[in-house]
Amino acid sequence: MTIACIEMLSFGLAHLARAAHSCGERLALLTGVEPLYLHELATLPPGTIDVIPVDTHDRQAVGKALRAIGDLRGLISSTDTWGVTGAELAAELGLPGIDPAVIRLARDKARVRDLLHRSGLSRVVPFPVDDVASVSLHQLASAVGLPAVVKDTAGTSSANVWLVRDADDLARLRREAADAALFGSLFAEPFLPGPVYSAETVTWAGQTRLLGLSSRLMSAQPWFREDVTAFPVALPPDELREIEAWAGAVLAALGYTDRFAHIEIAMAIDGPQLIEVNPRIGGALVGEAMCRALGVNVYAGLVDLALGRRPRLLDAALSGGPAVAFVLAYPQQAGELVAVHGIDDLHRYPGQPRWYPTKAIGARIAHVADGRGYAGIVLAEGPTAEIATHRAVAAAGAVHVRTRQSC
Repeated sequence: MTIACIEMLSFGLAHLARAAHSCGERLALLTGVEPLYLHELATLPPGTIDVIPVDTHDRQAVGKALRAIGDLRGLISSTDTWGVTGAELAAELGLPGIDPAVIRLARDKARVRDLLHRSGLSRVVPFPVDDVASVSLHQLASAVGLPAVVKDTAGTSSANVWLVRDADDLARLRREAADAALFGSLFAEPFLPGPVYSAETVTWAGQTRLLGLSSRLMSAQPWFREDVTAFPVALPPDELREIEAWAGAVLAALGYTDRFAHIEIAMAIDGPQLIEVNPRIGGALVGEAMCRALGVNVYAGLVDLALGRRPRLLDAALSGGPAVAFVLAYPQQAGELVAVHGIDDLHRYPGQPRWYPTKAIGARIAHVADGRGYAGIVLAEGPTAEIATHRAVAAAGAVHVRTRQSC
């Protein structure tokens, strides 16, 4: 029997394949960008995954490819871009899955903001920016206050997010947004001052378990680039229980019944404040970090959910392994990726650091101020998330990503 996956995050495919095989299932990957997974596929014996080439932006072609799998038992779509498509096709094919309307809601950051505000779970009210060319500082200040954040309702990877503090920022917003490729529309919300964390959760039949918090060290303002992540954050037990209950209430308000979630929060002066809800496992190496730190293959939860059964993660004893941190390695300037120096020196650093490439030599890197621009990731372990972070940052200092600007 077969479980199909419509694309995947950059990492986690190998863990997912092992989880499927442990349940006696084959894994089929429908992809239009097979080179994205070459690093993961190289870690598996040939033939472990059935790779099905298809234009995954063509919904009709994806549906046809799925119907051609005679023993299809489940469908996984754990990315932002293909989340709605996957939920809709699962419903059409009679496969287990969440209501597509819930994923459509979760993918609309402004609608989520509005609903949670009306439910008393967020103090933030979204303000639609229908015409970025004419929006004024006065309008933003009156609607959400300054600094304001303007972003894409369906954005991902911190792309198309602008901080507006003054007239210069507003001019940059107007200039860049005019040429931006948006997935949705623009809206504004208040900037939430405080460190950023993500609650990593799994939900079944309305019951939510907090698997842990991942930290997020961000670039300097006005950018929202994610640079360093660590897992699990050692907050006091009472605070973790409070966040678990709050996350469960947020997901319940969205009608979110059976799925992983990656809930970004800012720890403001008045407590945790929602940034956004992502209907998936965390990106980059968050899944890898959870597997190592929790001592379980968390991707088995994706298999359980695809088969329509209670995820074993909800009840598993998470005895734990080492804490994990990783650093995203960006070039200093956009251009063609020509080399990554220093990888051979990583073994000299503590924490068993490892390099995970995300772009091949020759790739064009057009953006260096958001998550579209990193060429790879340095991961390291430690007895605590704090020590793992120190080790990962130290090791990443040896790595230099070099690009060449086009003539």
